[in-house]
Amino acid sequence: MAGVKPFVAVRPKTEYADRVAALPYDVYNRQEAKQETEKEPLSFLRIDRAETQFPDSVSTYDAKVYQKAKEIYQDMKQKEIFIQDSQACYYIYQLIMDGRSQTGIVACASVVDYLNNVIKKHENTREEKEQDRIRHVDTLSAQTGPIFLAYRSQQTINEIVKKVTENSRPLYDFTAEDGIGHKVWKINNPDDIGVIQDSFDKIGDIYIADGHHRAASAVKVSLKRRKEHPDYTGKEEFNYFLSVLFPDDQLMIMDYNRCVKDLNGLDKEAFLEKAGRHFSITKLDKAEHPSRKGEVTMYLEKEWYLLTASEELMQIEDAVASLDVSLLQNYLLEPVLGIQDPRVDERIDFIGGIRGLKELEKRADSDMKVAFAMYPTSIAELFAVADAGLLMPPKSTWFEPKLRSGLFIHEI
Repeated sequence: MAGVKPFVAVRPKTEYADRVAALPYDVYNRQEAKQETEKEPLSFLRIDRAETQFPDSVSTYDAKVYQKAKEIYQDMKQKEIFIQDSQACYYIYQLIMDGRSQTGIVACASVVDYLNNVIKKHENTREEKEQDRIRHVDTLSAQTGPIFLAYRSQQTINEIVKKVTENSRPLYDFTAEDGIGHKVWKINNPDDIGVIQDSFDKIGDIYIADGHHRAASAVKVSLKRRKEHPDYTGKEEFNYFLSVLFPDDQLMIMDYNRCVKDLNGLDKEAFLEKAGRHFSITKLDKAEHPSRKGEVTMYLEKEWYLLTASEELMQIEDAVASLDVSLLQNYLLEPVLGIQDPRVDERIDFIGGIRGLKELEKRADSDMKVAFAMYPTSIAELFAVADAGLLMPPKSTWFEPKLRSGLFIHEI
C-alpha cells in the first residue's frame, strides 16, 4: 500500500502563477537560467538556481547561493507573492500539450515507501547531482520541485478528478511561453480527500517516471532530519516528499535519441556492413520516425535509413535487454562504434525527442557523424523494468510536458 497524503501547500497567488512557474532547474545551464531570471524577475528559477543572482565567478555550489535562495523565498512569502493554504488538501494539476492533456494529483508521497521500494525506481542516481538538491531542500526547509510519479489508473480517483475539474473553477489557468497549458484545482472536500487517500492505500506500487535525483535528495534530507530528531514519530512533514501522481494511461513518453561523433575508424560501407549483421537496413526517401518497436531510423551523410532488428533480437525476453535502447547499444553502438559506457563516453550525445528529427540532422551534419532516432520506450516497459528490480540504460525515457516548479511548495 502507498501512503499518499494531502498537504498544506505554499503556492503563488493566482495573479502571479504564470510568472512564477518555471521549468525544472536542470533544464537550463547557468547562462540560460540567468537569462530567464533577467527576463522574468518573479521566475522561480531565482530560488531554484540562486547562482543567477551572483557573478559567474561565484560557484553554483557556494554556501551563500543556497542562503540567497532562502532569502528570496522568504521575501516572496513576505510580499505575499506566495501564500500558504490553511488546510491540508490535494490538488489537481493538468497539463495540455498539442491538444493532449494529462491530469495528476499533487500530494506528498512517503519516504518509507521509497525506502521499502513501494515507490519503484528505474534509474540510478549520481551522488554529485544529489548533493546540490540536498543542500537546497535542507537550507530552505522546503521541497520546491515535484517528483513525477506514475500509478496504474484507478477509477475511483478518476471519478473525483472528473467531478472537481468539471464543477469548479481552477485556481490557475494559463498557457506558458512554450505553449503548454497549465490548470490547477484544489480538492478540499473531506470526503473526496478520504476516498483519494484510501484509493492510494490500496495501490500496490507507484513508479518514479521522472525526478530520480530530486526524490533521492528529498529522502536523504529526511534521513538527516531523523538523525537530528531521534524522537521523530514518522508523521513529521520531512517524512514525505512533494509529488505529482499521474495515471499510466494518460502519460506519453517521447523518444530519447542518440548521436555519435565518428564511425570508430570505419568508412560508410564498412559501417553499414557491420550494422547489417543484426539489423536489416533500408534506405529512406525522407526523414522518418520509427513506426514500431524494434525499428530505429538513422541519419548518416545526409541520408536516412531504416534499421529493423533481426527476429533473433526481437525474441529477447529480459525486461532491460529487450528495450530498443538496449538493442541499439548492445548490438550496434558497443560492438560496431565502440561506445562501451554511454554514461561517460564523450563520443555519444543524447537528444530529447521534443527537439525533432531536424535537430538530429543538424548535429550529424556539424559536430557529430551519425544520428539514431528511437521508437519511444513505453510506460509498460518502464513498469516491467521497475517491477523486476532492474534499471534502464541511461537516457531511455523523455517525458513531456515537463512539470513546472514553483506552483506548489512543501515545507518540511
